[in-house]
Amino acid sequence: MGALTTNRNKRYAELQFPSSTLLGYDHLHVAKKPKSANGMIPTTSSVSRLSLYPKQVTPISREIQAPILVVKGFTASSSRLDTSDSQNYRPILGNLDSGGDRMGNFLFSEYYRTKAEAIHSCRYFKEKDGKIVKNVDNDNDNDGEGVSGVEEVERQDFNKSVEIQTIRAKYKELDSKAELNLRSQPSTSSGVVSDLVDGKALESLSLNQRLDVMDVDDGVPVHRKLLESARKHDERLRNLGFDIKLQEEKKALFDKLRPAKEEEDVLVEPFRPLTDEEEQIVANALSVSSRRKVLVTHEDSNITITGEVLRCLRPGAWLNDEVINLYLELLKEREKKEPKKFLKCHFFNTFFYKKLISGRTGYDYKSVRRWTSQRKLGYSLQECDKIFVPVHKEIHWCLAVINKKEKKFQYLDSLGGIDRQVMRVLANYIVDEVKDKNGKDIDVTSWKQEFVTDLPNQENGYDCGVFMIKYADFYSRDIGLCFKQEHMPYFRKRTAKEILGLNAT
Repeated sequence: MGALTTNRNKRYAELQFPSSTLLGYDHLHVAKKPKSANGMIPTTSSVSRLSLYPKQVTPISREIQAPILVVKGFTASSSRLDTSDSQNYRPILGNLDSGGDRMGNFLFSEYYRTKAEAIHSCRYFKEKDGKIVKNVDNDNDNDGEGVSGVEEVERQDFNKSVEIQTIRAKYKELDSKAELNLRSQPSTSSGVVSDLVDGKALESLSLNQRLDVMDVDDGVPVHRKLLESARKHDERLRNLGFDIKLQEEKKALFDKLRPAKEEEDVLVEPFRPLTDEEEQIVANALSVSSRRKVLVTHEDSNITITGEVLRCLRPGAWLNDEVINLYLELLKEREKKEPKKFLKCHFFNTFFYKKLISGRTGYDYKSVRRWTSQRKLGYSLQECDKIFVPVHKEIHWCLAVINKKEKKFQYLDSLGGIDRQVMRVLANYIVDEVKDKNGKDIDVTSWKQEFVTDLPNQENGYDCGVFMIKYADFYSRDIGLCFKQEHMPYFRKRTAKEILGLNAT
């Protein structure tokens, strides 16, 4: 009964005080009842016991704050911006002071710092004497008349940068138009439903519909009139046409942004003039004093060129076999040195065709079978794009080409001649060659036989050999035959220079 009485008194004391006071986090919790010195429980109430403790002190309230991340190096105080003209940029600098340092926002501070620097730098540019100039010494000169330390920037570069920005803006505008056009195109199902709701589809299917396009008899077939009439009402075709137009405009803009081609174009190299030193070397080699001298020897082909042999390159002379064969060897070496610049070609010498038709029946593959072995050439004719065959007709040079790249046989005669026998012989040869070296049967009956007519023609009786070797030169470059009779004197000197240096360019 004593315990119950004590608990009842405790509950009575709790009812006398608000619960908020008893549950405050600064009040101490009394776990046990205090005892007297003699170990007896005092008879005082809970209120009297609480009064013995010191009076509660109200704590000072403090606002709870989250940690702030301070970004160093990107605030207004650490910016590289020169604030000497702060009166001109007070709105921008104000934004920097209020937002950059206090909030620590990297993107915010960077944006306004860059903007301020751009405005700060642009004020120093002006136009003077047709050029864009920058005053780097007199920053406080509002008129921009400072002369010392002026850095001149070419107007052409400035206009080019402006043009590029304009093109890019136009390109983005076209992209926006294309996107809007794509969004405006209805789907196939929605288009059909809308037509059915409006009754357009039913009208188009009506058998009693009047065809106005058939009323006028202008000689145009009825089906063409109906087709044109249907196309006028085809929304999808109009949208596609709009897209095509946008793509063409974008392509034109993209082409403008491409860097300009180098000054040294592919067509410049075949006509590069000789230097004064090269002119003198060629003149000395073609002189009478060099007739008995050995000028150069090509070890791979075992061809030796003396002054007497090289004199065939003088104006008005006919080319001989040694000069032609050595030049064709140099063309092959040129392709090995720069395979990406020239086509992969094979050049037969001037004796090949004579040997090929030296049989009893006129065609003898066995006589030239070993000329193109893998061991001897290091490659197979099957790998070549073009195969050049010089053809000599008593006193005239022509060129035949087995064009594997385009699957045709070509015959080039500077006098416009035609020889069908050469075509038949070369067709039989390439079939036998592939069969012998690769064990495959190829069908060349579908290959075209082309007697090239749109080619430079000679206008005299002695430049046929020079025309022939230049046909091979330009075709191996994979460019058109863009030379004329007037270039022959230059080509004679150039060929002599390349033979003396054992290097075709």
